[in-house]
Amino acid sequence: MTRDELINELIGGGYLKTPALVDAFRSVDRRQFVAEGHKSEAYENSPLPIGFDQTISQPLTVAFMLEAIQVQPGDKVLDIGAGSGWQSTLLAYLVGETGKVIGVERIPELCKFAENNIANYPDLAKRVAIITGDAGLGYPAEAPYDRIIAAAAAEAVPVDWQNQLKIGGTLVAPIGQSIVVMHKVTQDKFETSTFMGFSFVPLIRE
Repeated sequence: MTRDELINELIGGGYLKTPALVDAFRSVDRRQFVAEGHKSEAYENSPLPIGFDQTISQPLTVAFMLEAIQVQPGDKVLDIGAGSGWQSTLLAYLVGETGKVIGVERIPELCKFAENNIANYPDLAKRVAIITGDAGLGYPAEAPYDRIIAAAAAEAVPVDWQNQLKIGGTLVAPIGQSIVVMHKVTQDKFETSTFMGFSFVPLIRE
């Protein structure tokens, strides 16, 4: 499958809808974030291994979660489990010149992998900081966030993530094999939707 075929498949399936997100997928090449040895599979609609028992997520899942979170220009976004850096770079495209993306990844080698991959997009790289740490704690130093998105499944949405989200903000996270979308209405109240039928690597805590 080619890059255009993958994107057209995601559009045709109703997973990619927002023009800005379609542009992000066209502008940020997944192949540059795929591990050596899997480059020929870069445009397959499936997760691929990046080492350390981690994966670069399935394009369909990334599209679904980014449509759900509705990042706006100027947003500050926390990307939990940055992995290859692909999603962080897509987010950097969406937040625009005035936005910021904080990617947290617990595996130092993957942090370096992500930074090297993101460096292929110098203008976008300026908007991204990759932090090595326990993503389950979020990243309080840069809180609060307009949007928080996670790529690894926890058993429940960590309280730290909920606390670090702005009122009016949105959090999208895998819980088990579902995707949970939480809109923060007040400091203690969330409106929550759950979407079934996805597969994720587990969130590993320090």
